[in-house]
This record gives sequence, structure tokens and C-alpha cells, in this order.
Amino acid sequence: MTTNTENQGSSLDMVKWGIAIILLAAAVIGNQLYSEASVLVRAIGVIVAFAIAGFIALQTEKGKKALAFARESHIEVRKVVWPTRQEALNTTFIVLAATGILALILWGMDAVLVRIVNFITGV
Repeated sequence: MTTNTENQGSSLDMVKWGIAIILLAAAVIGNQLYSEASVLVRAIGVIVAFAIAGFIALQTEKGKKALAFARESHIEVRKVVWPTRQEALNTTFIVLAATGILALILWGMDAVLVRIVNFITGV
């Protein structure tokens, strides 16, 4: 009995995804076909079609999981302690200085290796 219910839910989800994809395709094709219409009207039509398709997609099992994940992510982002402007600037300058020093070291090693290869090959 549970297998039958799961299959019905899965097939219903497939129908919902199909409708969402058809709506998205209709929005794109309709935007192309009605190119002589006002840009505002076409933009509103595309936005409405995308909103309806998104609403339908959120009614599926994967859509519900994605929405739950987005809500949990939003909660976690609010918990993050963001650096102050001064901390961000200090870190940026440290990274730039380290990158410059490493670039000079690699440039020096390259110059030495080029001279060694030129000496060996006689160029």
C-alpha cells in the first residue's frame, strides 16, 4: 500500500514539474512571439509566468526540501559574525602583501632557472 502511495506522489510531482517547465517555455516563446508588444507588458507576463512556475515547483517534494533548506540557510546566515570594516581591510592588506612577496619569490626563482637552463643549453 505504501509503495502505491509513493508512486502516486512521485508521478504527481512529475506532472507538476512538467507544468512548471511548460510554463517557463511558454514565457520564453511568448516573449519572442509578441516582440511587437510593449516591453512592460512582456516583462510582467514573463515575471508572472516564472512566479507561477516557481509556485508549482515549490509544491513538489524537492521544492519543499529546497524551501526548507533556504529557510535554514537564512537562519544560519543571521548567526554569522561578520568582520568589521577595519578587520576586512587588514585582512585584505595581509593577503595582498603575502601575494606580492610570493610573486617576487617566484619571479626570482624563474629568473634563476632561466639562467641555469640557458647555461646548460648554451643559448
